[in-house]
Amino acid sequence: MNKYELMYIINPTLEEKDIKENAETLKKVVESQKGKVLEFKEMGQRELAYEIKKHKNGYYYLLTFEAKPEVINEINHVANVNENILRYLVIKVED
Repeated sequence: MNKYELMYIINPTLEEKDIKENAETLKKVVESQKGKVLEFKEMGQRELAYEIKKHKNGYYYLLTFEAKPEVINEINHVANVNENILRYLVIKVED
């Protein structure tokens, strides 16, 4: 299994409950694909460097996990379909 970091930004206009649910979505994808979540960190609301989908702020999350490479395809699919995830980036962490 490889180690990855996933950073993503959630729509700030949602209610707090909905923000948490959307943040948990990608964590659940990793767990459902038999990946291991090492760290899940809420980084809070921050100002974006530029507008994304007419938003100037977003809620940032960092997820560090171990999983097989196939999990990345599922993460890409779920993040692209979910309109409340403004941006995301997955990087492979070298040991």
